[in-house]
Amino acid sequence: MTDPNLVYAYAVLRRTPGAAAAATHLRGVAGDPIHLLEPTDPVSPLAFAVGHVPAADYGEAPLKAHLDDLDWMESTVRSHHAVVGALVACGAAVLPLRLATVYPDEDHARRALDTRRAYFLSLLDRLTGHVELGVKIYATPDIAPPESGTGTGHETPTGLGVGRAYLAIRRRRQRRNEEAWRTVAQAAAHLTRTAGTLAVDRVAHTPERASLAGPAPGTNVGNDAYLVPADRVDAFRTGVLAAAEGIPGLRVEVTGPWAPYSFALQPEPVMGPSSSLL
Repeated sequence: MTDPNLVYAYAVLRRTPGAAAAATHLRGVAGDPIHLLEPTDPVSPLAFAVGHVPAADYGEAPLKAHLDDLDWMESTVRSHHAVVGALVACGAAVLPLRLATVYPDEDHARRALDTRRAYFLSLLDRLTGHVELGVKIYATPDIAPPESGTGTGHETPTGLGVGRAYLAIRRRRQRRNEEAWRTVAQAAAHLTRTAGTLAVDRVAHTPERASLAGPAPGTNVGNDAYLVPADRVDAFRTGVLAAAEGIPGLRVEVTGPWAPYSFALQPEPVMGPSSSLL
């Protein structure tokens, strides 16, 4: 590690013996041990879970350059989530921070804990006992009923020339696809309303496109995160999947539970300049 003077913050959490013990067994994105960093105010119950990282990789300019390095990004994301997930697994109330939330030193990190104490505590109070579940909705409007035969066959209107017949067939197929889209859109809206009644909050993310949506067929038309009480995870999953059952052209995935990243909105790090990828 060429320059371990930067502090990488993974999460805000309440200081407890269990959280401190869990942190001592963790390694961060750069392989450095994780520890709890306490604020300057001894009365504050908060702490950062932090590690040290090299400025050559995690300074402001290198972080921007790494946005195009998919292998580096994947490794960093996995390591970041592993630390947060381990803290959640130990039973700690955790407020996950954005990927690559970096401070120049521990003093800057402590000041962030001090100045944002009320804000962090309010978020922790809201998120304690809750998890995040993802709901992805896929549409497959191209599943219109197959044509009869391999040629124009029964689709060819009598009395029309070949060109006009071809255009008529295309219009008919387009109408079928449009009807399928409308059916899926209405079903997706109903499913979203159903999921909303089973959760305490929702964040609508931008639907994924192309390879980001994964190898499964279909177009991702819904990509939402829901804040769900930990003791209602099974009921949420069952209710959402039941609402999607039997609807042609609709496929649903429920993922998680995860740490509530989508509901943990944090201020920018107090450093000068700020470094954060997301």
